[in-house]
Amino acid sequence: MSMLRNILRLSGSVRTCQSRLRVPQPVRFYAEDAAKPVAATQMSFTFGMPGQMFYSDADVKQVDVPSGTGTFGILAQHVPSLAVLKPGVLSVLEHDGSVNKFFVSSGSVTVNDDSSVQILAEMAVPVDKLDPAAVKEGLSKAQQELAAASTDLARAEAQIAIDAHEAMDQAIAGK
Repeated sequence: MSMLRNILRLSGSVRTCQSRLRVPQPVRFYAEDAAKPVAATQMSFTFGMPGQMFYSDADVKQVDVPSGTGTFGILAQHVPSLAVLKPGVLSVLEHDGSVNKFFVSSGSVTVNDDSSVQILAEMAVPVDKLDPAAVKEGLSKAQQELAAASTDLARAEAQIAIDAHEAMDQAIAGK
């Protein structure tokens, strides 16, 4: 019974506090940039890795990106976003209909409100430049390193290598 009295007393206190509390109303402003015309078909795309640029402010139609939450497509006027790349195939659809595919190991994706997209990869290579024999050899070596790993760090590094080599193998198979 005393617990019920405490709950009732507490709810009365909350009601008293709510009546004294002023909640500010949000203030709305007009978006000055909303009046500026934006071409629905233009997207400024920049993609590179340390030491090499693949695209620099290029106008492309669509980019498909492998991220930690799944693969997603980016078109002009995409909602501003930040994402982390995971090992996989990044596809760039040009306006002429051609598709360029790159294997990316990791990195970041930034989609801005002005339809510009920046992708910074730790490592990227055109899919057609991947050597299937070297990928299989690297996967085998990484699996051996995982089996022989004695520390958490060594196991984590070996698992990352396995994930990257498996993604490269899938990229080669999906050419």
